[in-house]
Amino acid sequence: MGNHSLGIQREDGTPVRVLVVDDEPSLAELLASVLRYEGWSVTTAGSGAEAVRTAREFRPDAVVLDIMLPDFNGLEVMRRLRSDLPHVCVLFLTARDAVEHRVAGITAGGDDYVTKPFSLEEVLARLRGLLRRANLTRAQSESSLVVGDLSMDEDAREVRRDGDLIDLTATEFELLRFLMRNPRRVLSKAQILDRVWNYDFGGQAHVVELYISYLRKKIDAGRVPLIHTVRGVGYVLKPAG
Repeated sequence: MGNHSLGIQREDGTPVRVLVVDDEPSLAELLASVLRYEGWSVTTAGSGAEAVRTAREFRPDAVVLDIMLPDFNGLEVMRRLRSDLPHVCVLFLTARDAVEHRVAGITAGGDDYVTKPFSLEEVLARLRGLLRRANLTRAQSESSLVVGDLSMDEDAREVRRDGDLIDLTATEFELLRFLMRNPRRVLSKAQILDRVWNYDFGGQAHVVELYISYLRKKIDAGRVPLIHTVRGVGYVLKPAG
């Protein structure tokens, strides 16, 4: 698990507990595996009733919750969960065409939502943000990532190299975030594609190459390069020298 466990933990040092609720088993498992990779403790449920039942025993800190469930909708699930766990953070998953005003109203409760199809990196970032804002966790300078003279403030979505502000698109930002969370680790194109692009994108490795070249132009141009190609394997971000 490398240095992942240095990230967010509960105040008592135990892993953050997340319940993933989605009636698509493949999606629920995909999310669960990525969250476990963060060093978190994860369990899944496929319906509202199962979510409420599971939460009573598991007592999650956060719930990733599909709005559309076979038995009752996500808002009802949240209502039932909160009667037992008043402080649980909720990240809703919603179809793009279902972003109605009531979903926007959700965020007033301190919760958040992502629209499908989303990237796994986006879900992780939203969850970290929710947990941070809830002060549920002790984080080690969690909202800022630093590799060499490159720094990223995740909350402000600002990237600087040697103090200079660098303007990135949303996808470039997610790609750089994934690289910066795994410094000195060689990441394959497949790994990057899985994490940074939408889960139903079904894209090709050349998209990763293209975006790596965009990032290099913005971050490495005229400077000592931080992004390195490992031929036949993938890419690695490491401090110069």
